[in-house]
Amino acid sequence: MRKKILIFIITYKASHRLLKVYKSIPFKKLKKYKINILISDDKSGDDTIKYARKIISKNKNIKLNFNKKNLGYGGNIKICLNYALKNKFDYAVMIHGDNQYNPKYIPIMIKMFEKDKLTQAVTGSRLLKSLRNTTKGGMPIYKLIGNIILTKFQNLLLRTNFTDAHTGFWAYRMNNFKDKFYLLTTNGFNFDQQIRFQYIYKKQKILEIPIDTRYADERSQLHIKYAIRFFFETIIFFLMKIKIINFKTIKYLFK
Repeated sequence: MRKKILIFIITYKASHRLLKVYKSIPFKKLKKYKINILISDDKSGDDTIKYARKIISKNKNIKLNFNKKNLGYGGNIKICLNYALKNKFDYAVMIHGDNQYNPKYIPIMIKMFEKDKLTQAVTGSRLLKSLRNTTKGGMPIYKLIGNIILTKFQNLLLRTNFTDAHTGFWAYRMNNFKDKFYLLTTNGFNFDQQIRFQYIYKKQKILEIPIDTRYADERSQLHIKYAIRFFFETIIFFLMKIKIINFKTIKYLFK
């Protein structure tokens, strides 16, 4: 039986870039899997819906979800994971509709799951290649420096060795989510960070693969509010990890 993969594209004011993302999905390299697409728009209020409907008119294996109210970055991802869980997908891959992350890497991510059954998540790292490659891709210097500093801080405190703790390019092994632990995470931009904490807490394996950086006029999650929260949540999780505070105490802080 062919394994089922859900590729979900989260959008917020993605507009024409959504079409570019869809056209970049390497369906031919994924033909041995059963592929479904979910486009979930977080009440953009612009012409993103128009482009989403153009895509669905050409492919019946696409489902559209338009949130009636803005749920936030994490809230939108939860909608997609709920869908993947309900429909019993083996793997789910998250792509941003702003075209920052190239879908061409999806087959590599899935291959990582197939090669190592212990791997529960695969992420795309913009910093696994040379720093020169990162700046060539258009990442602003201040974002690059911020990424490096915060990633090193998290690695030092949590004894991990990630190269890019701020990536939004994730592939998930879905049987890991049957406990629905992910529903305890924030609906905001720090969702990916908190999901990473959950994997670390459960002592589960996350693999990184190198990806090229693509920056244009998309919205970036690495801003001051995000960075401050990342810093303090890492400290809180560290205190939980060394059993100074327990999860029941801090889960409400992560909302």
